[in-house]
Amino acid sequence: MNYLIPANSNNGKLIFNIFRPFDLILFSSGVLVSILLIFLISPSSIIFAILCLLPGLICGILVVPVANYHNVLTVLLDLIQFYYNRRNYKWRGWCYQDEYK
Repeated sequence: MNYLIPANSNNGKLIFNIFRPFDLILFSSGVLVSILLIFLISPSSIIFAILCLLPGLICGILVVPVANYHNVLTVLLDLIQFYYNRRNYKWRGWCYQDEYK
């Protein structure tokens, strides 16, 4: 009675085998903000239209899947955690000369 766990078992927990619920909430809120900006501002030039679409584009880029990571947001959070949560440890080993002081 041995059972094998498939390599893609986490995909069953995801929506469309790609997205977490937070990813869809983030993307839908960015698209909603973009739609509201388009209706409220009603852009007359291409620059204002791009500015109105920018929240949806940024949120869309953040939830794009990336190889070896879940998505771009996960890569950015890992980079921030790696660089800003570093701890400096003082190494004290067998070659430390503290005993002669």
